[in-house]
Amino acid sequence: MGDKLGQIKVTVIKGRRLVIRDFKTSDPYVILKLGNQVALCFFLKILSVIACDSDLLYSSKVESFYKSQISETRSLPSPSRGKAASTPLVGLHWTAKTKVINSCLNPVWNEEFCFSISEPAEVLKLEVFDKDHFKADDEMGTAHLSLQPLVAAARLRTILGVASEGTTLRKVIPNKDNCLSIDSSISWVNGEVVQDVWLRLCDVESGDIELKIKLSDLSCVVPAST
Repeated sequence: MGDKLGQIKVTVIKGRRLVIRDFKTSDPYVILKLGNQVALCFFLKILSVIACDSDLLYSSKVESFYKSQISETRSLPSPSRGKAASTPLVGLHWTAKTKVINSCLNPVWNEEFCFSISEPAEVLKLEVFDKDHFKADDEMGTAHLSLQPLVAAARLRTILGVASEGTTLRKVIPNKDNCLSIDSSISWVNGEVVQDVWLRLCDVESGDIELKIKLSDLSCVVPAST
């Protein structure tokens, strides 16, 4: 993983026109995932350091680390003769989950979650499920959003010294890097770079999720070195 960029606060505000997964309704909740793939050797090195230092076991950073989810381990394709060996990768995802809203296709959550983000800017992934008690939870759609435009807007604000409340720093349009339902604005609000988004859920008949994403700790957001 690269240098820390700052901290983001993701508020899951509400959903609309979610799909029916029970008899006439659904019991939806949202899972957020944020993360990058890192070299497996780096991951194992972290674990070895933790194992050798009992004090580190109780640090806040390690507590957060243990909350991460190892999503996959894979290797790059085998190299041609004479080339460097492939590097095993492990996917580390920081996850968060909203409460369940019973019997509602237009739920309101208004729940905020905090994540640290690193260079390169990551992709925020979102999954919606219908809570079931006697079988596996039903899928209600997925969405993703690149955080690169948010980070780029924060860097631009730092370079230009923008301080006027409510200044729009950038517009983001729907494209392959996101699941935006409509254009999204990134603005400077109350000392934070804020992006308001509506994400269209994929692989389902209907459904959108509204998020508010705030980037803080802006002292960490400096132009990338070249």
